[in-house]
Amino acid sequence: MIYDITQPLFECVVFPGDPVPEKKAVLRIENGDICNLTAISLCAHNGTHVDAPYHFYSDGKGIDKVSLEKFIGRAYVVTHNGLVSADDAERILKDAAKADAESARKILLKGKATVTLEAAKVFAAAGLDLIGNESQTVGPEDAPKAVHLVLLKEEVVLLEGIRLAHVPDGVYLLNCAPLNLTDTDGAPCRATLMTL
Repeated sequence: MIYDITQPLFECVVFPGDPVPEKKAVLRIENGDICNLTAISLCAHNGTHVDAPYHFYSDGKGIDKVSLEKFIGRAYVVTHNGLVSADDAERILKDAAKADAESARKILLKGKATVTLEAAKVFAAAGLDLIGNESQTVGPEDAPKAVHLVLLKEEVVLLEGIRLAHVPDGVYLLNCAPLNLTDTDGAPCRATLMTL
């Protein structure tokens, strides 16, 4: 089974202050044009998207320089609501490794989870490829910088704005490859989970 865990782009939740994605009909067959053609305008962090180190580090990798192996592979989905403490992070990593050693490198938090600075340090030290959550930011919405700095410094990809309500906890094959946007701080992606 394949789960689509991506928000529809033009109906997505937008982080406060970010531009809203828009689409414009450039050509339409019904108007006598040869084909339908749509122009889009969006922020690299609209809807379901991934963050690259360049998002918070001027000398960090752009999304096009991050290895695709970070975005594709076994992942562990776990339900957590509220703040993720350092102890929570340790437990999540331990449970993921028990379920499947490879999936412990890509953690997806289901529910209203907020990664604390202490948890970010645990995840970064563990050498994760990726951490994902349902919020539009991994850290606290009112102060996301510190969490981003810790994780992105270690090149942990942040997959934000996913939708996991219909996905049971467990191990899956994740694909959240981003658009290949040269030298950008992030990119939208079509994130999916496939049962093994």
